[in-house]
Amino acid sequence: METKTSKVSIVGAGAVGSTLAYAGLMRGFARTVALYDINKAKVEAEALDLAQGIQFMPEATVLGSNDVGVVEGSDVVVITAGAKQQPGQSRMDLAGATISLMDKVLPPLLEAAPDAIYILVTNPVDVVTYAAIKKSGMDPAHMFGSGTVLDSSRLRHEIARECDVAVGNVHAYIAGEHGDTEVALWSSATIGGLPLNEWKGRDGKVVMTEDVRERIHHDVMRSAYTIIEGKGATNYAIGAAGARIVEAVLGDQRRVLPVSTLIEYPGVGEVCMSLPAVVGRNGIEHQVQVPVDDAERAALDASAASIRETATRFGAGG
Repeated sequence: METKTSKVSIVGAGAVGSTLAYAGLMRGFARTVALYDINKAKVEAEALDLAQGIQFMPEATVLGSNDVGVVEGSDVVVITAGAKQQPGQSRMDLAGATISLMDKVLPPLLEAAPDAIYILVTNPVDVVTYAAIKKSGMDPAHMFGSGTVLDSSRLRHEIARECDVAVGNVHAYIAGEHGDTEVALWSSATIGGLPLNEWKGRDGKVVMTEDVRERIHHDVMRSAYTIIEGKGATNYAIGAAGARIVEAVLGDQRRVLPVSTLIEYPGVGEVCMSLPAVVGRNGIEHQVQVPVDDAERAALDASAASIRETATRFGAGG
């Protein structure tokens, strides 16, 4: 009997795509990893560089090609290709160029790998995901964006550092837009099961005061700008985050992740935005209703409206 093996294809062999492939290979997330990019020399070089390190990773086959046929048979397709964010640019500034790119790359991808779960990791991820779903007609459960998985990781890192605890003991989410209107869900955040606003340091004082929360939220929102200004692109953390999402799908881990999904938002209409959801082998299994306070609800309302306005402006509805 033929053994079924897993295959992940990554569209775009730039900084994010190649780093995501590296992170996934190091974690052993698939038996075959394929890179697809229109730049033949670049994609073949990245694939060769990755393949030559397989001795030090879980066994896998690495492919690289400028022929879309390389994605055939994929269980998961991750799209990282898109316009590059320049210093000073917001993610929304990239919307028009990246949506136009999706018009070109999606049809051949869907023809080559019609049964794959599609994960978009390209900015502005919420608007691009919405456009991709509408233009492709795919089941929204099978096509979604990386959303605020990275932002939530950044938030947890900052909370852990402030509170002097292991990041694995912090549970907190960023929701809404992956961008300037993102919302920190402080009211549901915990450390080791204790509400975040009750966590005390060694001196017996509450650590996460309102001022500290505002500072951390600002730093999380500005992280990408700081990194892009310093090194030209973000790639390590988003590569690791993307690999973790793929793992959740292929391993049917049913992991709660704040991915960008198509929803009907009250008073706004259809929009893709990040809310915690259970992710497994069928993609988005179901949404998780995380409690929010009045201020967070108002901020989510504003974030949804902002994403919707941008999607409408760029004709992302198909």
